[in-house]
Amino acid sequence: MNHPAPLPRPLSVAELDLAAPGGPVLSFRPAPGGPEVKAGDVYALVRLRGRPAATVVGTVADGEDPAEALAALARERLARTAPLSDAERFAERFAESREEGGADAPPRTSVVVATRERPEQLARALDSLLAQDHPDFELIVVDNAPRTGDTRDLVVRKYADRVRYVREDVPGLAAAHNTGLAAADGTVVAFTDDDVIADPHWLTALTEPFAADPGLGCVTGLILPARLATPAQVLLESHGGFAKGFAPRLYDPARPPADEPLFPFTAGSFGSGANMAFRADALRRAGGFDPATGTGTAAKGGDDLYAFVAVLSAGFRLRYTARALVWHHHRDTWQDLRNQAYGYGAGLTAYLTATLVRRPRLLPALLARLPRGLAHARTMTARRGEAPDGGVPGEHGTHHHPWPRSLSRLERRGMFYGPLGYAKARLRKAGSR
Repeated sequence: MNHPAPLPRPLSVAELDLAAPGGPVLSFRPAPGGPEVKAGDVYALVRLRGRPAATVVGTVADGEDPAEALAALARERLARTAPLSDAERFAERFAESREEGGADAPPRTSVVVATRERPEQLARALDSLLAQDHPDFELIVVDNAPRTGDTRDLVVRKYADRVRYVREDVPGLAAAHNTGLAAADGTVVAFTDDDVIADPHWLTALTEPFAADPGLGCVTGLILPARLATPAQVLLESHGGFAKGFAPRLYDPARPPADEPLFPFTAGSFGSGANMAFRADALRRAGGFDPATGTGTAAKGGDDLYAFVAVLSAGFRLRYTARALVWHHHRDTWQDLRNQAYGYGAGLTAYLTATLVRRPRLLPALLARLPRGLAHARTMTARRGEAPDGGVPGEHGTHHHPWPRSLSRLERRGMFYGPLGYAKARLRKAGSR
């Protein structure tokens, strides 16, 4: 007889800063805006002198110092971290040399936040964005297909001349992002969501690489959970969340990575739309975002994935850096998780359809990778087993909780629907002209 798996327990979320991998604690605090860490399960970002380095999960006993308990786990975790590849070591040495004083100033940047009827979340995100240490940036809010004037009222009343308000009546995240791109005056355009809190160094870390590499078209960064208070949030993070790890990575279309045989069609490995920046000219040259993709359209998603592949296909490089950190507020209900599972599947095949419709020259490359791609999709949507400890999420994507069959079925249904959803979105867009 099959018994349902126990629901994941909630966790506190915290930040722990160490002086060195085996060194003393420099600071310990809850995640931005979160409650004080108490006894129980704790998920912690480990920093090394401020630099994000790893995550650990541990249980803090009553009366135990949470900082010291998690520091012991962090030292053990860092001691067994796999050594960096030659390319990763070069990227780390390059970043460290720039931190020591050789860095060029990050370029003028426009930060675009698309939103729809979530003024309280938006205010929290804007407060963190206005606290950035970047020396030269503007902040643009794109109000997407608003039903009320709440977003405009918030921007005008609370943020006055510090935030620019733009309205886009065509629904869909990609349409809103294209409107933000058109309004932007920065050399670089960064995009994030209204449900994040940005680390104060986020924008500088995300945009500095553009100053050093004129062939760089896109940079993505680290996304960590701001809360793990419900089973849906814990389950999402246990199965990967939005994070892409802590090792730096450079994706170069002239030198396809040997460990990614589906490159560039595994766009989900490049980053996520809540934490991405583009060289404005490169994104415009690539045609911007496909307005028939993204949340708010029949395609359900895929706008960020499409843009990553479009920029790579135009010959630009893409870099991932964990130094550019935002904290994401995952949706908290089971229905939210069901919607996300379906949307992820739909967005994946919708973006692939959009890529082939708008870049048919890529069809031979996609067909050559199709058998491996189907195997990858089956693996990605399989019901994943439970880890022996059955407890809490460890590293991102370690699948410490079983992924329910119902969610696997929803992902697959979404994949079948994606091309149809994209076609519907294109027809609606054509009919609105």
